[in-house]
Amino acid sequence: MSLITLTHPVGCNATEIARRVADRLNVNVYDDTRLKLEGLRMGLTTDHLKGLQEQPPGWYERLVNDTPGVHLKIMESVIYEAARQGEGVIVGHGSQVLLHEFNCALHVLITGEPESRARNLMAEMNLHHEAARDLVRKSDNRKRGYFRYNFHKDWDDPTLYDLCINPEKVGAERAADLIVEMARSPALQGCSANAIAAIERLAQTRRIEASLMETDIRQVGLRVDIPKKGQAHISGVVFNRRDRDRIPEVVKKVPGVDRVEVD
Repeated sequence: MSLITLTHPVGCNATEIARRVADRLNVNVYDDTRLKLEGLRMGLTTDHLKGLQEQPPGWYERLVNDTPGVHLKIMESVIYEAARQGEGVIVGHGSQVLLHEFNCALHVLITGEPESRARNLMAEMNLHHEAARDLVRKSDNRKRGYFRYNFHKDWDDPTLYDLCINPEKVGAERAADLIVEMARSPALQGCSANAIAAIERLAQTRRIEASLMETDIRQVGLRVDIPKKGQAHISGVVFNRRDRDRIPEVVKKVPGVDRVEVD
């Protein structure tokens, strides 16, 4: 099985490359549309899924509420839910960071010079040259801010990737060939049963954390653990017994949670 994360800036023809790779490997592409469908299948709302936009929150949003944190937890939950299948091409949203520790995914960066990317956008979107260059610059700045805010990393850090390709030089067809060839390498290990189980626990953990953040429960450092399937253990500090007693009610609304222990 092949699990691939594919990260790219705007104007790199990455969507076509992702679909060519997925077709050859007979796996799904988890782009924005598919990830939103996965989120809806998980019981999330369209408001929850606003966090799938790759841009940092504004300063006022950070100041007045926990919405950015909730959206991040939701986004991570959806990525882990997609990854627990053990195969597929996951496009963007920090997937290369979230799945890096499991060592069972191929992390690919599709890149290119800003000027060549602007030319691609001119042809694709019928833009003037200055408008295309401005779009490239603004998009890169948003992506950079998104990664630094959420993951404290630079999205183009080469240590996050196993393969970096410039399709402007080799073409989309050859770029897809290179990714497929590497994904099929015997040296690349698929996700073990233990890794899949850990990814599944993380998907549910992030969902529970988001649910607790959405409430008005006053808390300090609540910790969520999934000791076994269907069971959640919540520990930390709340400020009154009423809030403590509300926690199981909130957590049991998360699909797949049957039993809640509060410490």
